[in-house]
This record gives sequence, C-alpha cells and structure tokens, in this order.
Amino acid sequence: MTLPLPRIPLSQVQAWIFDLDNTLYPASCNLFAQVDRRIGEFIARHFGIPYDEARAMQKRFFREHGTTLRGLMVEHDVEPEPFLDYVHAIDVTPVEPSPRLDKALERLPGRKVIYTNGSVTHADNITARLGIARHFDTVFGITEAGYIPKPDPRPYATLVERHGIDPKRACMVEDIARNLAPAHAMGMTTVWVRSEADWARPDMGGVGAGTHIDHVADDLIDWLEAVPV
Repeated sequence: MTLPLPRIPLSQVQAWIFDLDNTLYPASCNLFAQVDRRIGEFIARHFGIPYDEARAMQKRFFREHGTTLRGLMVEHDVEPEPFLDYVHAIDVTPVEPSPRLDKALERLPGRKVIYTNGSVTHADNITARLGIARHFDTVFGITEAGYIPKPDPRPYATLVERHGIDPKRACMVEDIARNLAPAHAMGMTTVWVRSEADWARPDMGGVGAGTHIDHVADDLIDWLEAVPV
C-alpha cells in the first residue's frame, strides 16, 4: 500500500506554480471565447473546409489529445508556432489590471512560475495587462513542454527538473482539476480555483472525486491574501 505524501504548510512553500487562463484572471473575462473562435478559423483555413466542420474537428482533437494543437500535430503534422501565433492574437482588454493581485503576489514568499498550455507570448500579454509580470521567474508554456499538454505528467517532470523546483516544497494553482493530479502525485500541494465548467470539475475530469486537491479557492485573490506568510 502506498501512503499519501505529506503536504507542507503553505507558509513553507518555496515555489508557486500558477496556471494562466481562468486562474490568474477571472473566467468571467471570457478570453477563451476569442481563442476558441480563432482555433476554428485556423483549422478551416488550413484544411479549406467549412467552419462548422472545422469546429467538429477541433472538439474531437481536444477530447482525444488534450489540446487541439496536439491533435493537429499528431494526426496532420501541423507546425505548432503558426497555430499558436494565430490563436493567441486576441484582444486582452477584457482583463482588468489588478493592483490587488499584484500586492497579493508580492507578499507571497518564494519563487513564482507560470505553467500554461498556451504560449509564452500569450502569458506575457496577459501578465502585462494585469500588471503582475514582474513577479514571475519564468513562463513554462506549451513550446517549453515539448508541445505535450497538461495533464500528461512528462512536462511536469521537465518543469521541475529544468527550473530546480522541489515538488515537495511547491504549490500548484489551477482551475482545471484534472491538471492538478500529476502535481499532487509528485508531492506538490495543490489549489483548485473553483470552476463550474463540467470539464474543469474534479468529479468530471477522470481523476476521481478530488482527493488530489488540497485547497479550494473560490476567489484567487481572496485566497492568496489569506495565505499565512
């Protein structure tokens, strides 16, 4: 029988790993609607097919491969960078600058890293808009992950090895519950930013009932402000 790894108090966390989309900014900003639309447009243009057909392909890739990009690469050898450049060329003004988040991150001890299935450029645009870019040592995006999306455990291992992170002294914050499962298995403390989206919930992500979640945050900033330091 394998015993669960002990979790450290939040005050002892040395590295904070944050997801980007719908985590560092509220899901109510609905930026993904723009990205989602542009993914469908990219597929339609690339294959010369109607948009509705492209949408069906897009959703199948997401279900079967974790991200649409992964499906395009595996099944059709699509070059990833033109795809990423196109789908992340969006208007980020729905995201409001957040002085409160800036202050909450400033008081948080330890290193801060962004780990996203998106691109570094996308992360840079969002963090600049929020006014929080200065807090992050690095952005570990889909390119840095070898185009292998969460929750495949391999890029999690690459992240901690490349950046010298001790998983047992790290905390990962994420809105999609299934993406926390590999982090928890490595010994990280995990925080789920609550989402009502079916695919984001712990009981709908194929990882059980949520025993891999150590903390739940209904509002990220409120939660960060309450972390003991």
